[in-house]
Amino acid sequence: MAAKNGKTFQFVIVGGGIAGVTCIEQLSSQIPSADVALITAGPHIKAVANYKQVSRALEEFDVEEQPSSVLEEKFPNLTVIHSPVKSLDTESHSLETTDGQVFGYEKLCICSGGRPKLLTQDNPYVLGIRDTDSAQEFQRHLSTAKRIVVVGNGGIALELVYEVEGCEVIWAVRDKAIGNTFFDAGAAQFLIPSLEANKPEVAGPCKRPRYTTEDKAPGTLHTFTADRHSRVHDAGPPESGSALGPDWHEGIVLRGAEQVSCRVSVEYQCEVEKIFTSEEFLNSPLKSDCVGSWPVYVLLTNGKTFGCDLVVSATGVVPNTEPFLHGNTFAVADDGGLQVDDHMRTSESDVYAAGDVCTACWEHSPLWQQMRLWTQARQMGWYAGRCMAAHVLTETIELDFCFELFSHITKFFNYKVVLLGKFNGQGLGSEHELLIRCTKGQEYIKVVLSGGRMVGAVLIGETDLEETFENLILNQMDLTPYGEDLLNPNVDIEDYFD
Repeated sequence: MAAKNGKTFQFVIVGGGIAGVTCIEQLSSQIPSADVALITAGPHIKAVANYKQVSRALEEFDVEEQPSSVLEEKFPNLTVIHSPVKSLDTESHSLETTDGQVFGYEKLCICSGGRPKLLTQDNPYVLGIRDTDSAQEFQRHLSTAKRIVVVGNGGIALELVYEVEGCEVIWAVRDKAIGNTFFDAGAAQFLIPSLEANKPEVAGPCKRPRYTTEDKAPGTLHTFTADRHSRVHDAGPPESGSALGPDWHEGIVLRGAEQVSCRVSVEYQCEVEKIFTSEEFLNSPLKSDCVGSWPVYVLLTNGKTFGCDLVVSATGVVPNTEPFLHGNTFAVADDGGLQVDDHMRTSESDVYAAGDVCTACWEHSPLWQQMRLWTQARQMGWYAGRCMAAHVLTETIELDFCFELFSHITKFFNYKVVLLGKFNGQGLGSEHELLIRCTKGQEYIKVVLSGGRMVGAVLIGETDLEETFENLILNQMDLTPYGEDLLNPNVDIEDYFD
């Protein structure tokens, strides 16, 4: 498949999400004369806006959807091709798009993101949310909905249950606590009251004792697990379209048909066993379990059945490697991502990858792990652009500092959330201990210590401790002498380590 009826470009980027757009920006700044093509399925791209370097490792930014013409105006060297990729031939260095065009490349970067792990295909009442079109479709469905079932425990599910109003929400999570991807059961317990219709009053600081995680027996986890019957106030893309920004729900009215603010019930430690249409349900032995008539019914593995107007599949994404694998010999990681080395190169010559589609297969820093988040999509796209330019310019390039320490800033339930290092003790086994400080309704601070040194932290609320903790993690200072005072609310820890 040679590029007969299309042009050959020096650089081709596939995917108009954060990773792809950032890669283009970096390539164009390094080599302004470079001939660059962006192949993207949708008419819009995702751009980073209001970028702010909070500290050495932490960064904040907004994600804006823009017409691709904005990118072309900014970079005269860029050609945007609006068509999904049909196939890739790494041997001849060419791609074919679904509209029959063939384009050659000298170097290619695949930034095709992730696709949804949908609960079921072709059911009009089961919706995944990842791009703008699916979010708007969800808004249309929701406007007439009295009850929805949300399945999943990632970032989109967390935002969804908080933002939806005028509708009863049944939230099915497979874990013992909400938000398992981002924080432990203690943080989940801190956040649960935010979902209640009547916000709790702010209580005074309560300082939790130090405890270790050596024993996962009853006592550690159950201390924090929310009541099963608490009344508390990811989803994925169609084949085309880049993922939503972290504030995807802003500007979209997430209101159902009911005149109530919010009614959310959490069903813990369960998954979806089966989804029934209205007709299938009426012919099933379960029909006596539900009151009223609904368009769709969900049977959970805990034996409960719920009728609802809409099921939101927010169970995460898988790397979108289609249609690049067929006919090629890419090394693929266990999680389905394209394996990349410390220069973002795949196993195929002149093919790079960045963002959700790839899996970082170099030897990681002890304080970093890959998570398919906006922060890392931007960092990987930026670094991939640097690497591609450096290889063309025959320059040497070191692994970027952003891969030294995991760091992420986000917002859940209207609280600022900062995650640093091994924030959930990832990969540390029982060889770590935790310090926790919790002020109900105000802040939740967790520090992960290993051998007396800080290796991770979770900060919820306006703690102003992120830079101090980042420095302590990077410096690997022995904190044993400080003991409990490390999180003593009466001690100004920032003064300690100035």
